[in-house]
Amino acid sequence: MAVEIRVAGTGDLDALTAIMATAFRNDPVWGEYSFPGSSERLDTAAAFWRAYLAAMLRHDWSFLTAGDESAAVWVPPGERELTDAQEHELEALLHDLLGDAQAGIVFDVLERLEDAHPRHEPHHQLSLFGTHADHRGRGIGMALLDACLERVDADGSPAYLESTNPANDRRYMSRGFEPYGRVELAGGPIVTTMWRPARGAAQPPP
Repeated sequence: MAVEIRVAGTGDLDALTAIMATAFRNDPVWGEYSFPGSSERLDTAAAFWRAYLAAMLRHDWSFLTAGDESAAVWVPPGERELTDAQEHELEALLHDLLGDAQAGIVFDVLERLEDAHPRHEPHHQLSLFGTHADHRGRGIGMALLDACLERVDADGSPAYLESTNPANDRRYMSRGFEPYGRVELAGGPIVTTMWRPARGAAQPPP
């Protein structure tokens, strides 16, 4: 299956937020563990994702399918996910949304993931990848991932991701990712980090 994709801009922030909020609503890490409370979880998480996604747009490596069904947010080699200023803004937002105790749990997740991040070789990081709940099961998300990996391969770069849901591990492995490490969260789930070696020659995508 092939899909048309585009680089997301500021006008796509609503679509990106809706995709990630619904895609991660019941995720083992980014669901109840990080954003407890069944009734308000979607709105609370959406406020967090919106701020994070807005910050990530500066990389020009956030992609959407043509109908806004699925999105993939990447960090290119040598770049940080967030600037210092963006990290401070996100910290303040989380304290407002969740209170000090729960915000501390979310920051512990982020810190453990950062500590586990490989630093031996420049790579593209798949920071967020999801399909809107209304469009799951149609293969759109994996088609988007394939299109993104074509661009990564054209750069001659490895790829890295953090799988917060074990149900997705086989899907990633079918695209060349292999388990790299494990991140154990305090009293919570285990995150599998995954690595995909570089493929192809360094040339621009078509």
